Order: sequence, then structure tokens, then C-alpha cells
Amino acid sequence: MRPLLAASALLLFVVTRAALAAPPPPVRLAPAEADSLTRAVLADRAETEKWLKGAATSYLATVQREDFGERTTLTLGRDSHNDVRLDDPEWQAHHVQVTVRGDSFQVKALDPHAFFTVKGDSVRNAIVGPSSIGVGRFTVRLSHQRYPAIIVFDPKSPRFAEYKGMKWFPVNFKYRFIAPLTANPKPDTTIIMSTRGNARRAVRVGWFSLKLGGRSVRLEAHRLLEPGVGENDMSLFFQDATTAHESYSVGRYLEPVKLADGRYLLDFNNCYSPACAYSPHYNCPIPSRANHLGVPIRAGEMDSHYSH
Repeated sequence: MRPLLAASALLLFVVTRAALAAPPPPVRLAPAEADSLTRAVLADRAETEKWLKGAATSYLATVQREDFGERTTLTLGRDSHNDVRLDDPEWQAHHVQVTVRGDSFQVKALDPHAFFTVKGDSVRNAIVGPSSIGVGRFTVRLSHQRYPAIIVFDPKSPRFAEYKGMKWFPVNFKYRFIAPLTANPKPDTTIIMSTRGNARRAVRVGWFSLKLGGRSVRLEAHRLLEPGVGENDMSLFFQDATTAHESYSVGRYLEPVKLADGRYLLDFNNCYSPACAYSPHYNCPIPSRANHLGVPIRAGEMDSHYSH
């Protein structure tokens, strides 16, 4: 057999064998380990609720979003002619100008007494990646995602008055798995649609095969091709039989955790609703059709109905 054909045959054999391997069962935990992990999950949930209730960058702190669209520059200030206007004494009439520079942003103060903060330092001109700057008490997020936007957070946001806690399914370790990734032999670029109608590019990294509710399921793993996303990052965007009933209508997300032996931890007790479940000012990936599961995953975050 010619070397190229032999290599192709071997690759096909490896991929087919991996695809046919029995999905792994949930991880078996000793009672003490289960108790320890349960306490950790509950502590993390309490911290998340505390963050949502009053943090300066809570989803409920968002007060305004402006997409760049076809523009490369937006201005922020008190004057009505700004693209992002806040009638607040902590903002100058023409406070800053933000320009998209490739995968980054150039931020310039405009009025003589205007400045902004980057990592706590007061400056008047800076090149920053997708991140946040401070303008007075406000946090201004410079979001890229190949569809740049500005999101303004106010620690005095009136939406904090809407706080009503968060809801989760009870911790259940039958939804905790250690599984290998069946790598995509030809990682292809695909499109993940988002809640603001944007077509976001992503790499289909591979698949995880699991046994859920007595059924074998396969989940696509994606890495978004966007500034700020690492080469080894991947996410599972999925819907299941609880979607739009017990959990958020768009779906939920989970980040696999790579282990030392090359396999991944997938604990659905840690799956969460996207930011869009709490605020209209975000742009969230919509799970692909392949990740619409017909089984319920009663683990992780439920819908607390902040989004109407």
C-alpha cells in the first residue's frame, strides 16, 4: 500500500474505533469526596449570587450597549452628539474616543480634563485588548468577538433592584464524567450564530461521547475564533430537554477541564446560563443543531427568569 493511503487508512481506523468506543459512565465518587465536591459547588454558587447581587461588573450592572457595526470609532461623553451618552457629572462632555485597531482598541481622552483608567492607572491614551477601562465610577467593556461593541456598567444600575437570586438543580454527580475528546481529524471552521444575529466563526475541535439518561449522546466542542480566546480553549454550547422549561431558552454552556492524562472532566453541575439570560446587552453563542440533546440534564444552572 502506498504511504499516503496507508496513513489515511490508519487515521480512519483510529477515528472509527474512537467513535465506536463505549461512552464512559459517570465518575464514581467515594462519599467523602462527593461531600467535599458538593460543598465546593455550593460555595461557588453562593459567590456567584453575591456577584450578581452587587458587583460592579454584574450582569445587572449593564446600562448601555453600542455596537460599532460598520464604524471603526465611537465617542463617549455627556454631550448628546456622542455615540455612547451618559448624562452623568463623572463624564466630560466629550470624554473618550474608542477606535478599533485590528484585534485591539485605541482609547483617547478628548476633553482637557478627561482621563480613563487601565488596570487602575489613570491615562489619556492607550492601546488595549478586549478588556475594560474605567470612566468615573463606570466600567466600560471593550468587547470584540469580531463584532466590536461597547458595554457600559454602572455600580448604581437600577437593575440591581430586580435581583431575585439564582436557581440551580440539586448537585447530582451522575452528570459528572471523565471522557476523552475524539479529535476532529480535519478541524474545520464552522459558524456559531449568536443572539444578536451575528455569525461567529469557530473551530469544531472534536466530540465528546457520553451516556446521559440511558442514551448515548455526542456533543460538539468548539473554540471561538475571536480575540481573547486561547488556542486550547473550548466550550460546549448545548440545549437539552430542560431548555425553555426548567433552564434558559437559548441553552447552557460548559467548559471541559483538561486532565493530566489528556482526558477531560465534564461536570454538568457547573454548566451555566449565558449572560443573555440576565441582560439584553450581551451577544451569546447559540448552540448548534448537533448539540440539541433529546435528554434532560437536570444539573447546573436553571432559568431564574431575568430575561423576558
